[in-house]
Amino acid sequence: MDVIATSSAARLAVLLAIFAIVAIVAFTAMAYASKRATMRAGLKTIAGKPTIQTAAGTASLRADERATSWGKLAELIERTGLDLTDTKSDRLREKLVAAGYTSPAAPKIFTLVRLGMIFLIPALYVLLAFSGDDPPSFLRVYIIGALLALLGLYLPNLFVRARADRRREAIINGFPDCLDLILVCVEAGLGIEAALDRVGREMVHSHPLVANLLGVTTLRLRAGATREEAFRKLADMVAVDEIRSFTTLLIQSDKLGTSIASTLRVYAAEMRERRRMRAEEKAHRLPVLISIPLVVFMLPTMIGVLMLPASIRVARDIFPIMQGG
Repeated sequence: MDVIATSSAARLAVLLAIFAIVAIVAFTAMAYASKRATMRAGLKTIAGKPTIQTAAGTASLRADERATSWGKLAELIERTGLDLTDTKSDRLREKLVAAGYTSPAAPKIFTLVRLGMIFLIPALYVLLAFSGDDPPSFLRVYIIGALLALLGLYLPNLFVRARADRRREAIINGFPDCLDLILVCVEAGLGIEAALDRVGREMVHSHPLVANLLGVTTLRLRAGATREEAFRKLADMVAVDEIRSFTTLLIQSDKLGTSIASTLRVYAAEMRERRRMRAEEKAHRLPVLISIPLVVFMLPTMIGVLMLPASIRVARDIFPIMQGG
C-alpha cells in the first residue's frame, strides 16, 4: 500500500489490472448470455420451421463476409471464442441497412467496434491523465473511465442513427424527382421494370442513393422475384414512409390492374407538395433558430455597451458623493 500510495506507476498498474479484471468478467458473462440466447433462438427456429440451406448459398454468404478486412477481423475474433452475434440481430441489421451498411458481416463489425470503443476511449484518457506531472486520484480516474466506457458503448449507436437520418433525408428529397422521371418513362410506353432501370441509370450523379435503390430493385426483378416481393424489399431497405406508401400503391395497382401512370401522377404531385411544405417549415423555423444566437451573443454585448457609460458615471461621481468625497 505504501508503494501504491507513493508511486504513480504502481497506481496506474493497479488501475489497469482492476479495469482488465472487471472488463474480462463482464464480457465473459455477456458472451455466455449471448451464446445461450443464440442457441435458444436456433432451437426455436428448428422446432418451428426447419430451413434447408444449400452449399452454394452458404459458400456465397461466407465469401461476402470475408470480402472486407473488417469481416476478416470479426471472423478471426470469433474463432478465439468471443461471440459477436447480437441478441437482437434482426433489429440491429435493420438499423444498419437503413444507415447504408448492407454487408452480411455489418452487425458483427458493429459489435466489434462497440467493444473496441469501450476499451480504447478509457485507455486514451488513462494515458493522457498519467502522462502529466500531477496524476489524478484513483477514484477520479475510475469514475471518468467508467463514464468514457459508457460513452464508447453508445457512441456507435449515435453515429449509425445520424447516418441513417441523413440518408433518409437525402432519399426523401430526391424521390419526387425520381417519381417525375418514372412517370415520363411510363407515359412514353416503357414498363415499370424498364422505367426503374432507366431512371436509376439517369440519377446516378444527381441522387445516387435513390439510383442505388432503383438499381437493386431492377436486379431483383430480373433475377425472378415478383413485383410484390421486390417492391416490399425496396420499402424495407430504407424504412421511409413515403417510399413504403409508393410501393404499396404500385403493388395495389399491379394486383387490381389499374393504370400505373395515373397512380404515379397523383403520388408525384403529392410528393412535390410534401417537399414544398417541408421547405416552408424549415424557412419558418429560421427566425426562431436565429433568435437563439442573437440572445446569447448579441444581447449581453448590447447591454454592456448601453450600461458602460452610466456605470463609469456612477463610479466617478455618485460613489465619491456617497462616501463623503
